[in-house]
Amino acid sequence: MIEIRQLFSLSELEQVLQLQQTIWSFADIELLPLRFLVVVTRIGGHVFGAYDGETLAGFCFAIPGVKPGGMTYLHSHMLGVLPAYRNHGLGRRLKLRQREEALSRGIALIEWTFDPMELKNAFLNIEKLGAIVRRYTENSYGVTASPLHGGLPTDRCTAEWWLDSPRVRPVLAGQPLGHGAAERVAYPSDIAAIRHDDPARARQIQQSNGQKLRDAFARGLAVTGFLRGAPESTYLLEPWQ
Repeated sequence: MIEIRQLFSLSELEQVLQLQQTIWSFADIELLPLRFLVVVTRIGGHVFGAYDGETLAGFCFAIPGVKPGGMTYLHSHMLGVLPAYRNHGLGRRLKLRQREEALSRGIALIEWTFDPMELKNAFLNIEKLGAIVRRYTENSYGVTASPLHGGLPTDRCTAEWWLDSPRVRPVLAGQPLGHGAAERVAYPSDIAAIRHDDPARARQIQQSNGQKLRDAFARGLAVTGFLRGAPESTYLLEPWQ
């Protein structure tokens, strides 16, 4: 039984710090420090932990933001799950707990960035949570020491999760998305292995598909679906207002 609860104490937040290093193998300078997590809990953000008994199996946290025009939202900056607990829906449960807490405070939007080459994350974000994507940023965080990033620039898509929208509610109730895509951008389904074994090829794919996505977003398209398959997995785009 995994318990998800909101974290406030220093001892709990210290565990989150340790998990960052365990999951991503960040260099010390790349870790988000304990004092930052403390501030998050005090300025309108939140930190959630998923506990298996005394073991912190996963976590996520979000910080408050303000859009031009004054709309408040949450930026979900980090979500991580220990390898032994992956592929069991724990990431989705953490996101749903974030949604519940945000809605309780009248917050309509949570955003976060994700690597478009992390195809499992893309499927979760788009097909299982109902997020859309219409922004792509090159090398958002600089090149990191994490082996998971493969030494590549940290190109990122921004997921927009409109928490109580007519798109999101049916998805969370288990209804599949309809796919009326106008355009498609495909990645090899083994892109994780390519990034590990052939970084130069992975970089070529990153650059080529990044340009395709940026061009599509500039024309008013948004990612509204994601198809997993072999040998390719595909982002589906259509016009979005």
